Amino acid sequence: MIPALSAPPPAEETSSDTRCRILATAERFFREIGYQKTTVADIAKTLRMSPANVYRFFDSKKAINEAVVARIIGEVEARIAAIADRPGIAAEARLREIIVFLHRDAVGRFTGHPRMHEMIEAAMSESWNVCRHHVDRITAVLERVIADGAAKGEFAAEDPAVAARCVHTAIVRFCHPVLVVQCPEDFVPALDAMIAFLMGALRAGPRVA
Repeated sequence: MIPALSAPPPAEETSSDTRCRILATAERFFREIGYQKTTVADIAKTLRMSPANVYRFFDSKKAINEAVVARIIGEVEARIAAIADRPGIAAEARLREIIVFLHRDAVGRFTGHPRMHEMIEAAMSESWNVCRHHVDRITAVLERVIADGAAKGEFAAEDPAVAARCVHTAIVRFCHPVLVVQCPEDFVPALDAMIAFLMGALRAGPRVA
């Protein structure tokens, strides 16, 4: 159970600190009782503040949800960027690791906290821009790795940007927070098979007319 009250805020708390406490409390509610059941009043009561004070920082529960989702996906983006920029590792190995991480994160994070699906689905239906920017940033990381592989002769991708979009589209089933749970596994290849197929396509040389 989420406690009804928490410790009062520090006397010198900054606006940034208050926003962080609101987001941390909201995320806890979303995880434990679900996005739909959580109210701004619940969040405010736990933080010992009025709903009006919460609305000073976020103009709606939707805005709070967007910020919580942005924080979660920001962690994912930072992790795959770190993998992409790891020195001394072949591009193919980095690309494989990124795909496997995205899959395991989706399965582990969202099946481990079923009510998070509700929050993510709400973000996807109400705040598509948040999800679209996330897709763009993941694709940009994939493009960086593929471009590096092409420059070093590992990959034969003539247009790394197009190749990155193709790779991301191919792995959506394995890293989409809803699809990893709702789509039957017998309709898709195993993740290892998909990765092997993608790496083979990236390594293939240009067609001879």
